[in-house]
Amino acid sequence: MISTIKHIFSNECPKCNNGKVFRDKNFFFSIGFPKMNGYCSQCNFKFKKEPGYFFGAMFVSYALTVGEGLITYFIAHQFFDKTFDLRIIPIICSVVVLLCFFNIRLSRMIWIYMFKNYSA
Repeated sequence: MISTIKHIFSNECPKCNNGKVFRDKNFFFSIGFPKMNGYCSQCNFKFKKEPGYFFGAMFVSYALTVGEGLITYFIAHQFFDKTFDLRIIPIICSVVVLLCFFNIRLSRMIWIYMFKNYSA
């Protein structure tokens, strides 16, 4: 499990763990929509299985965003007097916007690894 998480964050192919899924040099801090390779450069594994394959990754991205929003709220609310202060909302929105490009990449990597053939 730990090696799978390491491979996900290293942007490595789910089949051979050598090729890269995304063309971007930096997986964590790239601005803009991610550019994916169609196939692995090492083992020729096809990343986009069919049209609409990454539609389900949107749900993974949503879960990541909700988790980040909750974590941001629990950290930020300690700096305010009231239980729920409206000044927390811009802080949460800023964190969500800053992490949106990272979430796209991470959710696609998680989606690819969820449907990896583990029996082979």
